[in-house]
Amino acid sequence: MQHFEQRRDRFELFDRMESPAVNLAFPLDLPDFRPWCKSQGLPPFHVLLCAVLRAVRKLEHFRYRLFEGEVILVDRIVPSYTVMNVNHDLNFAQFEWSDDLREFVARSLAARDEAVSMTALNEKYRTMSPREAKERVYITCIPWLAFTSIQHPAAVLAAPDIPSIAWGKIRDAGPGQIQLPFSVQAHHGFVDGYHIHLLAQQIAAEITDTMGSGTMVSGS
Repeated sequence: MQHFEQRRDRFELFDRMESPAVNLAFPLDLPDFRPWCKSQGLPPFHVLLCAVLRAVRKLEHFRYRLFEGEVILVDRIVPSYTVMNVNHDLNFAQFEWSDDLREFVARSLAARDEAVSMTALNEKYRTMSPREAKERVYITCIPWLAFTSIQHPAAVLAAPDIPSIAWGKIRDAGPGQIQLPFSVQAHHGFVDGYHIHLLAQQIAAEITDTMGSGTMVSGS
């Protein structure tokens, strides 16, 4: 919590507002990791998912949460994201974290297949305690669209403490580079635009490190 106390007054300012969320959509520039994924037999979405969540884990501002009226810092992240099921309806995939990239991808694929095959809404998240539920980050991918903005649903408008992250259609952006629409929503009492900039930089660094270190990469 080393960074929170120095911005507690900012938190109190934004937390009093009807909606304290900050939501930025922007083009995210990344190294083109798709050829590397192909050479390793790994699906690009799941490699990017791992890089995004590793970046979140390394930036304290994105791990602040509100729980029972207090600000807490979560130490772990439970991966979860939206999928499209057999009826082309939204469903949720959720699984346990692994620092090993191949194991992370294997668990992610298994959770995806389970959610895709279900016609009813996957409510695995309801088995979590209220405290455990704070360890999630909401992830969605819209690969068909190069969106320029997005509005995430919120169960309680005044408590957007769990970050929501989305990305869209990938396009080539010069030799060895790609660009994709990217959106981050978070509690403005925890996160400013500068921290979203740091997140974007860290995601790119995670991708670069993964390609340089092989598949047996551990997150911190």
